[in-house]
Amino acid sequence: MAATHCIFCQIARPTTASTPLLHRDDKVVVFQDIKPSALRHYLVIPIEHIPTVNDLRRGSADYSLVSHMLDVGKILLERDAPQSNEYRFGFHQPPFNSVDHLHLHCFALPFIPRWKFIKYVSLGPLGAFIEAEKLLEKLKPSQTSSF
Repeated sequence: MAATHCIFCQIARPTTASTPLLHRDDKVVVFQDIKPSALRHYLVIPIEHIPTVNDLRRGSADYSLVSHMLDVGKILLERDAPQSNEYRFGFHQPPFNSVDHLHLHCFALPFIPRWKFIKYVSLGPLGAFIEAEKLLEKLKPSQTSSF
């Protein structure tokens, strides 16, 4: 359900969006970050309002969503920045997130300017930024054995 006060929900709505979209499907939309920190800096957001990574749960639904977000981000960066030899994908964690709507940062590096990398590092137990692959590990459904 969309939150009427959420800027990303407004971007995701096809009737009200004035932000140019790079991609839209039934689960996500993608657009350029308004303050890019790298050669290419895209945000992949779910159409459904999910406030933060803390609202995701281990299981197939959230694992599938984050996996789809990552796949879309990879495809777009490889298409739009094939000259980049390094890509990064991740999420800010509260209280370090700027918008309370889940969003995947997709970077074709280098960071511009170089010091911008500091906004996108993990602070261990303090959080800050979590790589998409690490989040997927946390969300992966438990394997149940059948005898």
